Amino acid sequence: MNRETIRSTPRGLAALLVLAVLITGLATAMILVGKSTTIERSDKPGMIVPMAIALLLVGASASGLFTVGPNEAAVLQLFGSYVGTVRDQGLRLANPFYSKRKVSLRVRNFETQRLKVNDHEGNPIEIAAVVVWQVVDSAQALFDVDNFENYVTVQSEAALRNLATAYPYDSHEDHVKSLRGHTSAVAEHLKQEIEERAQKAGVNIVEARISHLAYAPEIATAMLQRQQAAAIIAARTRIVEGAVSMVEMALEQLSRRGVVALDEERKAAMVSNLLVVLCGERGAQPVVNAGTIYQ
Repeated sequence: MNRETIRSTPRGLAALLVLAVLITGLATAMILVGKSTTIERSDKPGMIVPMAIALLLVGASASGLFTVGPNEAAVLQLFGSYVGTVRDQGLRLANPFYSKRKVSLRVRNFETQRLKVNDHEGNPIEIAAVVVWQVVDSAQALFDVDNFENYVTVQSEAALRNLATAYPYDSHEDHVKSLRGHTSAVAEHLKQEIEERAQKAGVNIVEARISHLAYAPEIATAMLQRQQAAAIIAARTRIVEGAVSMVEMALEQLSRRGVVALDEERKAAMVSNLLVVLCGERGAQPVVNAGTIYQ
C-alpha cells in the first residue's frame, strides 16, 4: 500500500527568470557569432555547437517547471517510481525527468443511481444517495486503485445496497430503526459503510445521505394501504391507552373526593360511556336520562 509523502520543491519564479536570461543570452551569442566578421569561418562551428548544446540543456531544464493550483496536488514519479507529492501552490521547480500527475483535492459529490433492492422485510424498494467525498492521500488514489473516481462510485452503490437490506422501509415501533423514520442514524451508518470501502483509495467521505426512497412501483399501492392501516392501528392503540388512563383517573378522583358513590354496575356504565366518548370519531351527543338504570 502506497502512502503519500509530502515533497517540498523550490519556487519556480526565480528559476524561470534565470532560465529566460540564459536562453536569451545563449541565443544572442549564437547570432552574434554567426554574423561576426572578425571570427574565422572555420572557428565558428566550434563556438556555435557548444552554445547550441547549452541552449538545448537550458531549454530541457525548463520542463521541470510546473504549477500547482489551490486544493491541488502534483504527484511526482521518476521512471515509474513514486518520488513524492507537492502541495505547495504556485509555480514550482523539480527535476525535469520527473513526470507530474495532478490530483484534485477539492470536495466533490455525486448521486448514485436509483437502485432497486429489498429492504430488511423483503419489500422491493427504490433507493439513491448523495455522497460527498474528498481525496486525502494522492498516492493511494493513483497507485492503489484503478480509476479512483469510478471506484468510489461503485463502492458507494454497494454500500447503499447493503444498507437497504439492514433496515425496514418503515416501522411504527420506536425501538426499531427504519429507512424513512431515522434518517440521521441511517445516514451515519451509510457514511461508515462507504468509508470502510473507500479507505483503499485514499478518500475521505465527508457526508452521505439518502436522496430518494420509495417502494417499487409494483407494490407501491399495496404498501400505501398497508401503511395507512398500520398508522390507523397505531393511532387507535394510543387513543385507547389514553382513554383507559383518563377513565381510571376519573374514577379515582370521584372516589377520593366522595362526589358520588358508585356500585360496580354504575361504574361499568360510566366506563362504557366514557370510552365511547373518548374513543369515538365524532363528538358526543348528550342524552338526558329521566329514569334509572334499575328500572
